[in-house]
This record gives sequence, structure tokens and C-alpha cells, in this order.
Amino acid sequence: MASMSDIQRRKTSIQSTGQITKAMKLVATVKLQKARTNAENSKPYFDHMYEAVKNMLSRSGNLDHKYLKAGKSSKKAVIVITSNRGLAGGYNSNVVKLLTNNPDFSNEQVVVYNVGRKGREVFVRKGYDIREDFSDVINEPMYGDAMEISKKVLSDFENEEFGELYIAYTVFKNTVSHIPSLIKLLPVSAEEEGMDEDEKLVLMNYEPCAEEALDIIIPKYVSSLIYGALMESVASENGARMQAMDSATSNAEDMLADLSLLYNRARQSSITQELTEIIAGAEAIS
Repeated sequence: MASMSDIQRRKTSIQSTGQITKAMKLVATVKLQKARTNAENSKPYFDHMYEAVKNMLSRSGNLDHKYLKAGKSSKKAVIVITSNRGLAGGYNSNVVKLLTNNPDFSNEQVVVYNVGRKGREVFVRKGYDIREDFSDVINEPMYGDAMEISKKVLSDFENEEFGELYIAYTVFKNTVSHIPSLIKLLPVSAEEEGMDEDEKLVLMNYEPCAEEALDIIIPKYVSSLIYGALMESVASENGARMQAMDSATSNAEDMLADLSLLYNRARQSSITQELTEIIAGAEAIS
């Protein structure tokens, strides 16, 4: 059995750690409230943007546009959104695994547009090509940041540095449910699911022409999806950190309870031994 001093030192250490995790939980809870509000307020707009563009393209016939067809390059680009800080449970690793555990996204065929230092650390270690790093964006994401990322990836897509563009992020469902997701951004494909035959025959009219309209619409579409992913990722990060710190605090409390029991047993054993020695000494004198 460990000595009382060893047990006491360990209890003090765990108490300090528990105070830190409890404080971090409170901070994450406050940040989550703001991030969740932002994510929930912005989500309907971006969902409708996604549906509107898909529906528009499904009514456009066979358009020949640079954003609607895969590039000549066989490489795939992925915008990966993680966090700049750890202590968030499996939040960062779950997003990274969307690539590292997927044989279609090996480091030889993928270029990464990175958001978040935690993801960058893993991708550098595993030999992925980090084309651009936007880690500072995740601290306080703004729509202008999404436009900057969109401008860069669209420029590289037009220059045929890659043929397909994806985004890997965490969908915020609620406080305890966060879903790592990988979705395709480019080339934009038309979907006709849920449309009857009459709807499919009603073609979209563009003014002044389809190419000029899509040159404006698609960049806004990509920027909107990136911004929506940033907002949901921030909410998911704080939700995951709140859960992780709550779990750590509970574990610390359980460990303190066990150590208190061990300390009391050690103290009782020490007292019993002292009494035995006193009695034995008294009997020896008499």
C-alpha cells in the first residue's frame, strides 16, 4: 500500500487537474452557446443555397462550364477543418480519419487546404501536401474568410492543379451529437432526385448568358458552403470540448473518492501499528 504522503500528493495533483477541467468546461459552455446560435441561425440559408443551386443546374440542360466538369488533373483537393487547440475528445481525429482511413484519399493523390493546426500536425506527419494553411480563420470565422478560401481553391481548380474539390468538417446536430462529414464541392453536379417529369422539362433561363451567370453564382455557392462548414465546426468543437472536460471532471472526482478511501485505510493502518508498538513497549517495561 502506498504511504499517506504519496496518496496525499496524488490527491492534491488530481484536485488541481479537476479544477482546471471544470474551468475549461465552463469556458467551453459559454463559447458553445454563442457558436450554436450562430450555426443554427446560418444553417437554413446554406441548406437552401445548396438545394437551390442543385435544383437550378438540374433544370439547365447540358451546360459546358468550367465548374461543372472535372479537371484534367487526377488529384483531389480537400478543405479540412479542425481546431487550433486540443482537449476536445475525438473531434480532431474523427475529421482527420475521413482522409487517412480512406483509400481514395491517400497522401499521393490529395492536396490539403488546411484550417486548424491540429489537423495540420497530423497531415504533415503522414506526408500530405499542405497547399495552403488558413488556421487563424477558425478562431473567429467570418464570411470574408470563407470568400478568401473560396477564391484560392477556385483559382487552383481553374489552373487544373486538381480535378475535384471536397470539404471535410464536423456537422453540428446538437450539443452531444457531432458528425464528421466529407462532401464534394467541385465539380458541381445536378441532382434530379424528388423531381417529377414535368419539373425536369422546365428549363432554366439565364440572363445575359449561362456562363456569365454561373461565373457569379458558383463562387458564391462555394463560399457559402465553406462558411457554413466553418460555423458548424466551431460549434462542434466547443460541444466536444465541453463533453470532454465534463468527463474529465467526473473521472477526477471518482479518482479522488478512491484515493480518499485508500488514504483512510492507510491512516487507520498507521494508527493501529502505532498503538501496537505502544502496547508492546508498555508490556516490555512491565
